[in-house]
Amino acid sequence: PQVDSANTGRVLASDAAVFLKKSGLTDLVLGKIWDLADTDGKGILNKQEFFVALRLVACAQNGLDVSLSSLNLPVPPPRFTDTSSPLLLSGTASSDVPWAVKLEDKAKYDAIFDSLNPVNGLLSGDKVKPVLLNSKLPVDILGRVWELSDIDRDGMLDRDEFAVAMFLVYCALEKEPVPMSLPAALVPPSKRKPISVPGAMPLIPSSTSSKDSHQSLPPVGILAAKAPQTQ
Repeated sequence: PQVDSANTGRVLASDAAVFLKKSGLTDLVLGKIWDLADTDGKGILNKQEFFVALRLVACAQNGLDVSLSSLNLPVPPPRFTDTSSPLLLSGTASSDVPWAVKLEDKAKYDAIFDSLNPVNGLLSGDKVKPVLLNSKLPVDILGRVWELSDIDRDGMLDRDEFAVAMFLVYCALEKEPVPMSLPAALVPPSKRKPISVPGAMPLIPSSTSSKDSHQSLPPVGILAAKAPQTQ
């Protein structure tokens, strides 16, 4: 009902885009989700198609491939941050999501981290690279693992970021797809900010190339949607 305010049983692209943005996924992933859900390409989703979009959002948030084959997999419901619904907000603030890296695994990853002689608690790319290559995973996958795990983009991995990298490597070795963007559950608690505004910023530059004028609006919406959590 939140999205289909006129109760037409259909959701327009512009309304859905604003709503789906609240999932915290990148424009690229959301575009792919839209293309899969909007089967007839009319820019309108009926109820069934909208549910497909929601399922795909859930898949992406849980690190699964955004594809129709993922629709049959069991996934937790999608998470959206939304100010108008206190239920959604309290239960889905990213700081509440338990970290996907389990304690016993973290101990293993820490041991590897320490064995690589970190300097000031950081490992340079040169030190991490052999460990990643050792997994024998394809280089493009390892590149994505590095991109996702270097959360503060400083070209170094700290203990928590290294754990994320190892977690993703082990997922990939288990034939699980490496997500396109880091799911909230994988962001280390030490890297979570109560207001994740920096995460919302990259949406703005991409909007200049977008075909849809609506797309330049959501980042402001995201900032507003996150604000109440600071009170």
